[in-house]
Amino acid sequence: MFVFDLTWASLPLALLMAAVQCWLSVGLFIISHDAMHGSLVPGGRRINTAVGASLLFLYAGFVWRRMREAHFAHHRHAGRAGDPDFDEQHPTRFWRWYATFIRRYFGWNSILFVSTVVTLYWLVLDVPMTKIVLLYGAPAILSSLQLFYFGTYRPHNHRRGAFADQHNARSEGFGTLRSLATCFHFGYHHEHHLAPHVPWWQLPAWRRSQVSKADMVTA
Repeated sequence: MFVFDLTWASLPLALLMAAVQCWLSVGLFIISHDAMHGSLVPGGRRINTAVGASLLFLYAGFVWRRMREAHFAHHRHAGRAGDPDFDEQHPTRFWRWYATFIRRYFGWNSILFVSTVVTLYWLVLDVPMTKIVLLYGAPAILSSLQLFYFGTYRPHNHRRGAFADQHNARSEGFGTLRSLATCFHFGYHHEHHLAPHVPWWQLPAWRRSQVSKADMVTA
């Protein structure tokens, strides 16, 4: 915001920076998600709470307790009525489901937080609005779309056929690098519901171990 000179010549680099910022914002949320499950610092409840609450606030002014309770409700009622991440009225409609998702989570706390950040950048620190939109606003909005698409819509979308069990979740067939790039392995979503204590970076190995066990049983 303060050292990068946004010009037509530097626009390609700015777009790349915005894309990286979007991906890192997704990672910020995934780390706070691990803190909810206590897997960020196993056995460190206070540290998990402190880190998770701080990251959620920095992400979009989210309130830790409310988000944590909603996430555990998601695990209890995944993909059906009672799941705050799910839109039972539009279980196959991306944009309507996303609108419901935003309405449920992006409340007055988030609006006040984002408005304060933009006001400070623009009117107090004299950052041009074009730079604020490109390097703060766009990555924030796009990261919410990325999280929703790969972490909620695709795993719990009813259009893609039957689910394997009561978790109403499915996993992507992505390789490790593609899985990391899309949503920090959150696309291995069925595995996450089976073992929510496993942190994001261990999901590929846990997935491989389950596939090996299944192969052994089949053999």
